[in-house]
Amino acid sequence: MRRKVTVVGAGNVGATCAQELARRDYCDVVLVDIKEGLPQGKALDINQSAPVLGYEPSVTGTNGYDETAGSEVVVITAGLPRQPGMSRDDLVATNENIVKSVTEQVVAASPDAVLIVVSNPLDAMCHVAKNVSGFPKERVFGQAGILDTARFRTFIAWETGSSVKDVHALVLGGHGDQMVPIVSAATVGGVPLTKLAPDDRIQAMVERTAVGGGEIVKLLGTSAWYAPGAAAAQMVDAVCLDEKRLLPCTAYLEGEYGIEDLYMGVPVRLGTGGIEEIVELDLSDGERQMLQASADAVREVVAVLKT
Repeated sequence: MRRKVTVVGAGNVGATCAQELARRDYCDVVLVDIKEGLPQGKALDINQSAPVLGYEPSVTGTNGYDETAGSEVVVITAGLPRQPGMSRDDLVATNENIVKSVTEQVVAASPDAVLIVVSNPLDAMCHVAKNVSGFPKERVFGQAGILDTARFRTFIAWETGSSVKDVHALVLGGHGDQMVPIVSAATVGGVPLTKLAPDDRIQAMVERTAVGGGEIVKLLGTSAWYAPGAAAAQMVDAVCLDEKRLLPCTAYLEGEYGIEDLYMGVPVRLGTGGIEEIVELDLSDGERQMLQASADAVREVVAVLKT
């Protein structure tokens, strides 16, 4: 019997995540959206690509939650996307209500599920999902660090003329303009980035990473979806296949990195049941200060939540 994974939100990010998971060929996918016809149509389209791409899983589109019952993992992408000129924080009130409603319904249908939050503002929406679900912190976490790190890795590969496969890096902190690319941990084929690029070029990559989402919003008029959807699917893989991947995710901190009672992007080990370990890196004083500043920015958003 195949595993079941639910993706809530059949917009660009949710549909991309569902498509990536279907292509993995290990789970059936339920795609949920309140808009009639949207999840059904996208599910049908993904299913009809199966003979071409050679995978077997069933993708079900629905406007309700009955079909989601017994899901091992639920990915929550529902919510309004950013529009040009809109910060992630502007989204907080509207998306809080959406994520609250979605969480209540998925938890009722799948009380043992792991929740992966993608909706923005990400760090705040993780708090909403955790508070509403009542789940332990290990089973409620967010996707942001993989996406932000992927952007950083892309820029490093371009700058150094290297394969992205050889670039290793981490971006920590909140999913916003004060995210913290960890330059001290960035390497290309094991060689420190600081030996391959001058400081001014590294700083330019750090700054472009921090505004990476906004750059795409300006170009497209809406948020990114290919990389966010693929990043969410990677997290589902790690949980469902018990891969023990060490990945940057938005996790609930209780003293790690000197931060209390707050969702922040940090390296975690993902396996069956969710977060198995939060990994603490040795950060430079400057990086630690930047992480604290990022935490302060996240607290300001969380403080306005009603949930």
